[in-house]
Amino acid sequence: MSAVKRIPLFPLTSHVLPGGQIRLRIFEPRYLRMVKDAMRHGSEIGMCMLDAFGNKENNSHILPLGTLAKIVDFECLPDGLLGITVVGQSLFCIRSIDTEKDGLRVAEVEARQNWPQEQLCNEDSLLRHRMEEIYQQHPELKDLCPEHSTDRTDWLCLRWLEILPLDPSMKQELLDSKDCHKARDYIRNLIL
Repeated sequence: MSAVKRIPLFPLTSHVLPGGQIRLRIFEPRYLRMVKDAMRHGSEIGMCMLDAFGNKENNSHILPLGTLAKIVDFECLPDGLLGITVVGQSLFCIRSIDTEKDGLRVAEVEARQNWPQEQLCNEDSLLRHRMEEIYQQHPELKDLCPEHSTDRTDWLCLRWLEILPLDPSMKQELLDSKDCHKARDYIRNLIL
């Protein structure tokens, strides 16, 4: 049975998946508290995708698959806001959500297995080639990856899912697989 734990949730329109990294600006008191607690205890936060049609009252605006993320850096930004950098660790599935007095959502989550690592084959080399083209055009995207495993199909698929402007429910469907094959086939059809 998978481990169940309680974590604070940070729902966003930007997405970070296992092995990815994202820089965030923190200004709401509830999220400042979340960051403070995570830094104090060395704990993870839950990065979640949003459903634009969901209801905030019953938390159905937060999609069920999320990413456990670790805060790896923080700084005071020139505008006085707190900047943090988080790295995606692993996937989880939300079992239940509670809303605290300040509006911070805390969830009971169940750990999910990350996709198995899969070496890139010749057939999938287009995934790497197109990603390298994007990194040349937008070097800031390459800087968001703490490791560059462009020789792995699973890693490339996760990076594609982070940057492609897909509906979050489609990203959820692709992530909810035992391996990267469904995502790989979908992405291949998009970029051919």
